[in-house]
Amino acid sequence: MILFDFAKRNIRLHWLRSFLAVVGIIIGVTAIASMGMLGNSLVLSISDSLTSVGDTIVITPHIASAPGGAIGGTGSTLKITGRQVEEIRRAAGANTVVPIHAGAERITVGNEAKTAALYAMDPADVPVLLEKDSGIYLRYGSGIMVGKKLADENDLKVGETIGIGSGEERARIVGILKERGIGFDINPDYALVVADTWFTSRYGDRDYDEVIVKARNLDDIDPVKAAIDTQLNRREQVVNVLDTRKVLQTIVDAFNQISTFTTAIGGISLVVAGISILNVMLMSVTERTKEIGIIRSLGAKRGEVMRIFLSEALILGLVGSTVGGVLSLAGGYLALNVMLQSSKYLFAASTIVYVFYGIAFGIGVSLLSGIYPAWKAAMMNPIEALRFE
Repeated sequence: MILFDFAKRNIRLHWLRSFLAVVGIIIGVTAIASMGMLGNSLVLSISDSLTSVGDTIVITPHIASAPGGAIGGTGSTLKITGRQVEEIRRAAGANTVVPIHAGAERITVGNEAKTAALYAMDPADVPVLLEKDSGIYLRYGSGIMVGKKLADENDLKVGETIGIGSGEERARIVGILKERGIGFDINPDYALVVADTWFTSRYGDRDYDEVIVKARNLDDIDPVKAAIDTQLNRREQVVNVLDTRKVLQTIVDAFNQISTFTTAIGGISLVVAGISILNVMLMSVTERTKEIGIIRSLGAKRGEVMRIFLSEALILGLVGSTVGGVLSLAGGYLALNVMLQSSKYLFAASTIVYVFYGIAFGIGVSLLSGIYPAWKAAMMNPIEALRFE
């Protein structure tokens, strides 16, 4: 206990120098913890946005199979035929198969003309892919559902009508879709969703732009994907079969690497703070050379002298790391609200753990920085130390 009191006494005597060292640790811990929390929250946000399509297989026409290499959409030569859809159904077994027409169309809201994505499918398949926010799900007829962001930005409500196409054919909004976020199958937030019968009667196109298979069990994805590929691409590649689970994992891995990188950047400032502590401790050893000689001549062992200086480094590290950990919560909160406009991931276990990582790293750096000065003090010759002026 007396050794710890010696350490506290020296910190009080040189409070300004010690304060600056603590500030360095605070900045370092705050930076490393806040960066880690932000990076992990980004990973969680991306994972949540893509989880809804993680059980999905997307089948699209292979570009090389179409004359001229046209790209899919309304009026494109790249299509999946009804016969191919039936082959996909056989390969998919009990899993749900949703064929989709996709394109873009001019819409008129009030007196303002805009362009929106357009998806057409069997109304019975809409609840399989999408959730409604208000109104009812699509039925056969001329009713439409509108993506959440498209509805919000144009102040569209259930029951209102909008014009579709150059002829401004009126269509009534029967439902507003719940916001879905990023997807690899369809992106309905800024789109209209209509019945396939309405689409084919208007455009005369009975072939499809893509087919989505929703797997009932994640273990079914690889077998179903292989079966579809074997069924349709026997002689040449006719369709592309995309497993969104693998794409999702690739994106999450990439963001994990970004998170690690940003955390490492924060760690650099903590290393700089450690160098500051090393400098403070070396100055302390030099200034207290005679005091060390007196302590040693009174019978103090080398290990005890070493513990005095390590205790000093530990106190600086504990104070700086604890304050830095608390401030990192505020820093993480601000960063998340700026980057994600939400702090919902701040107190997730995988996010909050970065506060403890930062504190542990700060204490560890402080102790490592104090080892050499403590060893130097312990190895001093007591007689030479007493003669030091």
